[in-house]
Amino acid sequence: MTTDTRELAHQLIDRLPETQLSGLVQFLETIVDPVATALRNAPLDDEPETEEDKLAATEARDWLRNNGGKGIPHAEAMRRLGLE
Repeated sequence: MTTDTRELAHQLIDRLPETQLSGLVQFLETIVDPVATALRNAPLDDEPETEEDKLAATEARDWLRNNGGKGIPHAEAMRRLGLE
């Protein structure tokens, strides 16, 4: 974008009424970071939690509590999986 184009964009933004600025900001955010916008607008996971899910989460919390509250470093996990 040339400096003239950037300056024109700023001039146009300065002429917008306050009521339209939030819509413009949302539009610009979508252009600049579409992934963040998609994540922000994604629906919440509404799948019911299964007993297996609950058990796995409990086991994970117990493991963390018994291992100093820290997970396994990436390099160590890769080594354990034979992916180093």
